[in-house]
Amino acid sequence: MTVWDALVNWLANGLVETTWWQIVIIALVLTHITIASVTIFLHRSQAHRSLDLHAAPSHFFRLWLWLTTGMVTKEWVAIHRKHHAKCETQEDPHSPVAHGIKTVLFTGSELYRAEAKNQETLSKYGHNTPDDWIERNLYTRYSWQGVGVMLIINLTLFGAIGATIWAIQMAWIPITAAGIINGLGHWWGYRNFEAVDASTNISPWGIIIGGEELHNNHHTYPTSAKLSVKKYEFDIGWAYIRGLEMLGLAKVRKTPPMLRLGDVRPVADSKTLEAIIANRYEVMAKYAGGLRDACRAEVKRLKAEGVAAGSAKLANMRLARRWLHRDEDKIPHHVKAQVASVCADSPSLSKLVTMREELRQLWTRTNVSAEQLVIDLQAWCKKAEESGIAALQEFAVKLRAAHA
Repeated sequence: MTVWDALVNWLANGLVETTWWQIVIIALVLTHITIASVTIFLHRSQAHRSLDLHAAPSHFFRLWLWLTTGMVTKEWVAIHRKHHAKCETQEDPHSPVAHGIKTVLFTGSELYRAEAKNQETLSKYGHNTPDDWIERNLYTRYSWQGVGVMLIINLTLFGAIGATIWAIQMAWIPITAAGIINGLGHWWGYRNFEAVDASTNISPWGIIIGGEELHNNHHTYPTSAKLSVKKYEFDIGWAYIRGLEMLGLAKVRKTPPMLRLGDVRPVADSKTLEAIIANRYEVMAKYAGGLRDACRAEVKRLKAEGVAAGSAKLANMRLARRWLHRDEDKIPHHVKAQVASVCADSPSLSKLVTMREELRQLWTRTNVSAEQLVIDLQAWCKKAEESGIAALQEFAVKLRAAHA
């Protein structure tokens, strides 16, 4: 083989000759490392301080993100913290509620870059991020040169196809994080908890985007290093964190609170109140389950009474099952009339909705003493147990068994 032939072969195949399926695997692995770096280092460790990382993985993530994204840690962290602080308002850097789903999906990267130029955002929200010599003189000063180095590495190793691998790497975060998570994660999906914003879980299996698919869980418990909360949910980022922790390379600072049920107290007391407030999102999620069960029971009752399958009553009841457990301001205006008609026709559902709001006031009223809140909780439990509604009676007993 001549020198010219060797050069052409290298340009075509690189130093590592690979088949097409190996190229696909390599691209997926490289982009997954980038996703892991974003969720573990930038998001959970830096933005929310939910875990401490050893210097070795911490610097690996910084180096890898410099090579594959060109993102500056302080900028990313500041923008994300502002997103949580100003969520779903016009000041939110990338809310589909405020800016429109198409804008966030297709121009999410532009929104990020625009906010990164806002010095007020960086100074107010970018504190306690890396500020050592290499951060100042390489990662921040030459932020985009890293992706150029990555291009050279890919071309050297894989030849011409390395440019395609590099292009996929460069597009991966703008599409998955800036577009899908920031966009779909506040627009479509399911919700475990009635968080104050519009966050949703895109999928119960957080694998492709490192666990970030569980976005409603994250907005409910933003300082938790673990994003999965249900038995059927899986957070691959948490699996990596646990692996690092077992190796002594990470220390988890916080995980989602867990409502524990113990012996049923004769009456609710200050400890009961403390447990309920600490686990209020889970408490309301359990209450929502009771409301949905009550709606199902009403549907069966209506069918047993001979109400036609396609009737407005049954249609409204199925609609109510989706919305009755939501806060009033989260119910779309165009369905409020149907939901209200369901409550008017069903005293038990009306009672459940009313008492849901009364229960929520235990942690939303800030001008009431703890002693008064305990009295209010005791009164709520008494009213629930005397209501004659099985769902309320069972729930009141569970509340008296709550432990922090």
